Amino acid sequence: MKLLEAKSLSHAFDYPLFSDVNIELNSTESMAIIGISGSGKSTLLHILSSLLKPKEGEVEVLGEKIYSLKADKLVNMRRNDLGLVFQSHYLFKGFSAYENLEIAAMLSHQSIEQDLLQSLGIEKVINQKVTELSGGQQQRVSIARVLTKKPRIIFVDEPTGNLDSETASEVMALFHRYLKEHNAGMVLVTHDTELAMGCDKVYHLHNEKLHQIK
Repeated sequence: MKLLEAKSLSHAFDYPLFSDVNIELNSTESMAIIGISGSGKSTLLHILSSLLKPKEGEVEVLGEKIYSLKADKLVNMRRNDLGLVFQSHYLFKGFSAYENLEIAAMLSHQSIEQDLLQSLGIEKVINQKVTELSGGQQQRVSIARVLTKKPRIIFVDEPTGNLDSETASEVMALFHRYLKEHNAGMVLVTHDTELAMGCDKVYHLHNEKLHQIK
């Protein structure tokens, strides 16, 4: 099943970032986009995930042209179907880690799974305030918050920057397992070529063009 399709995407700020981008993501597939800093890969991720309208082209998510949707329908899609993991964790600082997950669970009518907490190694710190957690622990809580929603598509921007190599491998294995178990898809942006090559499709954004290398 096709989850996401981008057609003829172009975007620019003070200078052109990319043009004529065409990609497709199906159920259980993972896609990585690599490129140097400033190449536009995070901007492309924001466009694909409904956060930034492109200058040209269109994005279809779950069969809907997202930049033509009414605001309330787009909000519901973001709440129930899309999961975003950013470099910044965007956790509620006055809350515990568990309360952060609880909010996501309530909004999406899901439950918090103990197996997920154990897989991410946060079960022992789940009741601590997020401000008491290390950067790596906060990153794992933010990943748990996203997966608690049971999203159809996960958009991930440099998910392992605060993690050691062993934990990074475990987190990526968790993502890939989630895709298979929930018939979901993932778009990953990373500087890490080795991490990217673990995905089904790999694209390189270079000189304003997106080239498929796997």
